[in-house]
Parts: sequence; structure tokens; C-alpha cells
Amino acid sequence: MSTSSYVVREAVDPADREACFAVRKEVFVVEQGVPQDLEYDAYDAVAVHVLAVGGDGEPLGAGRLLHGERAAAKTGGEPGVGSLGRLAVLKAARGLGVGVALVRGIEEAARALGLTAVDLHAQTHALGFYERLGYVAYGPEFPDAGIAHRAMRRELRPAG
Repeated sequence: MSTSSYVVREAVDPADREACFAVRKEVFVVEQGVPQDLEYDAYDAVAVHVLAVGGDGEPLGAGRLLHGERAAAKTGGEPGVGSLGRLAVLKAARGLGVGVALVRGIEEAARALGLTAVDLHAQTHALGFYERLGYVAYGPEFPDAGIAHRAMRRELRPAG
């Protein structure tokens, strides 16, 4: 797997979406032990998916954005807030900036949809990563798939 260069793009065709799901399976199901039936949900069919691909065409990471009514349960129902989720980077690509690039790609997609903020539910070990990207934790810690999480939000500046 070549990880020296990569691109981040919206996953628009079936092959891209399958690559996103393969990354998520490796990170969440295999590495972290999340049950497969919890990892994939009805939101996958309607989410904006973002994919990081190495110079050799191999997938390196993925994430998704929910917006509108689909995001309401995760964002407190605020219409201008999207929900970033399922952010995953393969072990071989960690430390290369792929996660940052995926978050920024999801934020760009949120801006394009007219959203003013992005919420996420961060695993507590990843709080520092998201804080460095401008996200602020709020509310109490809670379990999701048996893993401790905190809600976080970042206000978005308009593109330009």
C-alpha cells in the first residue's frame, strides 16, 4: 500500500462506497470489536461519504456526513448542523494527515450544503485530535457500541 500521497474525495459510485465500508470494517469491526450490525445502518444509504485514496488507488480512510432530518437525532435537532461520523483511517495510513484531510473534506461538504456547524461523537481517546481541529466537547461522556464517547461541535465559517 502506497501512503506517500493521497487524495480525499466524495464517494459517489458503488466502488467508492464499498471502499468506505471496507475501511470501516477493518477499523471498527476487526480492530475495535464493534459488532458489524451496529457499524452499518440505514443512514449509510443517505449519507455523504468521503474517501481517502492512496497514490496506488488503495483506500486509506473514510468518513460520512449526515445532514437535515437525518442528522437531527445526533445534533439536538438543529437544522444547520451536520453530523460527522464513522471516521476511520487504516492502521498503515495513520500519522500521515489522512484523518485531518477527511475531517476537512467532510466540513467542505457541509459548507456546500449550507450547514453552519458540524457535530460528532468522538471516542474519548480521540478528543485531542478533534480539539486540534477546532472542535469543542460538550455534555457528559456516554457509551456507544461499548466505547466511551463525548459529543463535540465546530462552527463553520462560510467558504470564501
